Amino acid sequence: MIKILFVCHGNICRSVMAEYIFKDMVRKKGQEDLFEVSSAATTYEETGNDIYPPAKRTLQKHGIPFGTHHAHRITAAEEGRYDLIIGMDDENRYSLQRMFPRSRKISLLLDYTAHPRDVADPWYTRDFEKTYRDLVQGCSALLEYIMKET
Repeated sequence: MIKILFVCHGNICRSVMAEYIFKDMVRKKGQEDLFEVSSAATTYEETGNDIYPPAKRTLQKHGIPFGTHHAHRITAAEEGRYDLIIGMDDENRYSLQRMFPRSRKISLLLDYTAHPRDVADPWYTRDFEKTYRDLVQGCSALLEYIMKET
């Protein structure tokens, strides 16, 4: 089983959207038994909060199922348990590397694509559709990468 943890600043927009997009992709391919997927934050700012309403609406618009969510900050136990810790932007990577300086599991989602870049935070940009497209592109590339490596 491959264990993936998506991480962003608050765990109410990008990381949780990536979690449910990736789960939907592997479910549609009949590969959900091969993966454990979750999400977390690099901060405590949104602890306990559900998915941000515009992020929910974007997932619903695209037919991506999701469940009840409670944002939380990544723990040392999670860093130890997951095979891949995937941030959304350079700030996330920096925070993760400071928290877990010995970790070799940290990468950025769009590093798996032909055009590495940050996934813009829709909390600030208000462009949830662009973020959704980036997440789909990144999750697709990540899944392709994993399937080639296994």
